[in-house]
Amino acid sequence: MRTPRNDQLTETDRAKGRGQHVPERRCVVTGEVSPAEQLVRLALGPDNSIAPDVHAKAPGRGAWIGVDRVALEAAQAKGKLKGGLARALHEGNISIPDDLGERIEAQLMRATLDRLGLESRSGTLISGNEKIEQAARRGQVRLLLHASDAGEDGRKKLAQAWRVGEEDEGSGREGMILPVDRQSLSMALGRENAVHLAIVDARAADRVLAHLSRWQFFTGWSRDAANRVSPEDSRSAGDTDPRKVGEEMASTDSDTVSDASGAY
Repeated sequence: MRTPRNDQLTETDRAKGRGQHVPERRCVVTGEVSPAEQLVRLALGPDNSIAPDVHAKAPGRGAWIGVDRVALEAAQAKGKLKGGLARALHEGNISIPDDLGERIEAQLMRATLDRLGLESRSGTLISGNEKIEQAARRGQVRLLLHASDAGEDGRKKLAQAWRVGEEDEGSGREGMILPVDRQSLSMALGRENAVHLAIVDARAADRVLAHLSRWQFFTGWSRDAANRVSPEDSRSAGDTDPRKVGEEMASTDSDTVSDASGAY
């Protein structure tokens, strides 16, 4: 029996890696079907206005997009986005804000930073070069992150410690460079001078990557040459297309479903 529209995902939906059903949605721009956790939901408000719903929890009807900001804004300018939404939502009189791309990007950033803050408070995230290096050499680091303005020497030193701890020397594995600087990161975590971060729990790393991969894909950050990620280990160090990372993750926050038509 299909999960009712807009009902929360069941444990069966979340049980990835156990041979269970993974909910998929259709992008209203490209028509491609992908796992829902890789896409961004757009919610239809009571006034027929469209708003981003990155946690997929807003009530009412919604549709999904799986393109980056550049492609989204191009589709919006050409009227393709409105047409796709109208078909998916069965509603012709909809209003799309001119700054939709900016709103989505802001929500994705906030969701990722909030996730990092939660992991920090739960003790699964550590900061500070010395603490991270020690944990890395002990094989305890599951995900290594750096602020966008982190020094190259610091990044390389911690990456080397990580490879040693994982017995993965020579792989070229490195941490992921976040699309925010140390000031923004420090404010989000409530810590002073948060430059380098490490996640020391595997499930926590999946939770962070679930948010980070969508944010990176939407902004195009992962395709920037500054974001040096290892192709050897997409789970721990990212991928050239960060949405591929999401294929191996549990769905943790996107708790609203739709059918493959892209609506709801």
